[in-house]
Amino acid sequence: MFDPAEVRGLLIAAARARQPLTYAALLSLLGFRFTRPLMRQLCKVLDRIDEDGRACGEPGLAVLVVRQSDGLPGQGWFVSRAGLYADLPLIWEGPEARRYVEARQAEAFDYWKGA
Repeated sequence: MFDPAEVRGLLIAAARARQPLTYAALLSLLGFRFTRPLMRQLCKVLDRIDEDGRACGEPGLAVLVVRQSDGLPGQGWFVSRAGLYADLPLIWEGPEARRYVEARQAEAFDYWKGA
């Protein structure tokens, strides 16, 4: 349903603009209205994009997709990366999670600004 290359291109554009996207905004750019089932499908594509990028030494892009309510990725983003990063916070809300997410977003912004 979602073309990973198209989603990746939108995320790279967001990184270059130093601007996270809400799940609803990304779905809208892809021509869809927000629904939970579509968001879950999109999250699978985001995980795949990050897996492929990690294999190429790129920072994650999925961290740029956040909830409108608090500007953080959903719980699934944290859970799916639990075994990958030793410094990942155990709680996916609050100040510690925000600092972690902002640091990962800054890595993506910096990496893609000149690429």
